[in-house]
Parts: sequence; C-alpha cells; structure tokens
Amino acid sequence: MKKSTAARPGSSPSAPPAPPSSPSPSSPVRRVAAVAGAAVLAGTAAVCAPAAAYAAPRAAPPSASTTDFSDCPSLPDGVDPARWRCEVHTAAPRLTMGKVTVTFAPITLTHAEGPMPDGANGQVWGAMHSTPTAVPGGLTGTPAGDRTAALGLAIQAEYGGRFDAYTGRFSLRFRLLSPLLPHGCAVGASAPVDFQLKRSGPSTWISQDPPVIAFSAYDDTFTAPAAEDCGPLTGPLNHRLGLPATKGNLMTYDAVYTFKAYDQLAVKEGRRLR
Repeated sequence: MKKSTAARPGSSPSAPPAPPSSPSPSSPVRRVAAVAGAAVLAGTAAVCAPAAAYAAPRAAPPSASTTDFSDCPSLPDGVDPARWRCEVHTAAPRLTMGKVTVTFAPITLTHAEGPMPDGANGQVWGAMHSTPTAVPGGLTGTPAGDRTAALGLAIQAEYGGRFDAYTGRFSLRFRLLSPLLPHGCAVGASAPVDFQLKRSGPSTWISQDPPVIAFSAYDDTFTAPAAEDCGPLTGPLNHRLGLPATKGNLMTYDAVYTFKAYDQLAVKEGRRLR
C-alpha cells in the first residue's frame, strides 16, 4: 500500500500517507447444543457450499464533529509535534478466505506518523476497533446455520501486531465466535495473517476542511492458515471454512481517513505529546 499522490484542487503538494464475546448459554442448553452442533457439522462438512457475501455498510467519511482522536499515541522523544500527525481511518474490508466471503462491519484504526530526528520516517501504532460480522450459513454453511442460534458463527478482525502505512504491510487475527466455540478460537491464533496491501489507484480528496482522503488497496497473495484453539470442532470447522488456503484468497480494502497535526490536537491530562 505505497503512498500515492492525491490531487488537491488547484495545487499539487506531496500526498498524505495512506494509511462479542460469544454468548454463554445455560449449561443444559449448551450441552444439548454442543451435541447437536457436532452431529450437524460432522454430517454436512463434506457438502458445505461457500458462504454468500455478507452485506455490511461501507465506511462513512469521517467528519470534524464525529472523528475521535482519543486513541492518538504518544510521540517518540525528540520529534517535532508540528511535523507529526495523528491519522484516524475507517474501512469496511471485504475478505475472501478459503470458502468464505464476508464484508466486515466498519473498523477504525489510529496511528501517528512523521519524521524522526534523523529524518527517517517514523510511525507509532495507536489502536484498532472492530465488531463481529456474521458469517452466512454459520457453522454448517447451510440455512440451519442462519436459523439456529447455537449454530451461528461470526468473525471479528483483530490487530495482529503490524501496521505500516508506508509499505502496506498489515497483520490481523480473525476471531471466530459461536456458542459452540471456545473464546480463543481464531484464524491466525499462533501467528497472524500477514497482508501486503497494494494500491488500486490514486488517493482522492473528499474534503479539504476537515481533510478527508479516500483510498483503495488489495492483497490477493496472502496465505490463510487453519483455525486454531477451537476445541473438538476444530477439524470440521476448518473443513467448512476451507482452511488452510494458500490460493484464491483476496482482501479488498476501501478506506477513508482524516488527520490532525499534533500541535493542533487538544492536550488532555495524562497525554504525552513529545
């Protein structure tokens, strides 16, 4: 996701950078659901069809009144706050991984970037916020998975420890949520899924005041590992999801972001800007 030029009207400056917990049913219900769910998964794993795309709202452009800069991180020692900025961007990524395609509910990411004292590019991670997205067909990949709460399945993207707006390298874990799955069940549990996002085209300025920039990126080369830590349903679940998958995976990443220079940010009690 290399940074590309976003044409400002009437000027040509350098471009800005690109960028639930599972319900706990009562014990009797859980025991019955576990037995029924295991039987359904075992009986249908071989015939599960790829899930249909889940339609989620696309990310809305941030506005001056709604953008939350509270996750902006503290800056490295010795840098100039006027030359560093905090970026907040939102996206609704669309992911094809194995047999499943989902469009995630919008996620929000915050990071800071600017020049280090020696002139090198610097970045500091802030935070990522996301919510679960339903996987059509649930655990079985059939209508029963949508109709029966115990067989439902949701996926939630979580920060995997790497975000580099200069190179497009980004890592995520995908938590899998269901009444029949333990909390630790995830794709990328032991090692996150690594993405190398590439720009689909130039950035576009949506607004000058506040600054709002849109960009699109994608990765069709990443490898999707098997789900891990999913208890006795690990094998049937991976069969249903088509994991691990080394080919045919795709992440498309349409996002919008805004920013403020650190010398413009309100200094809150306890926040260290330098």
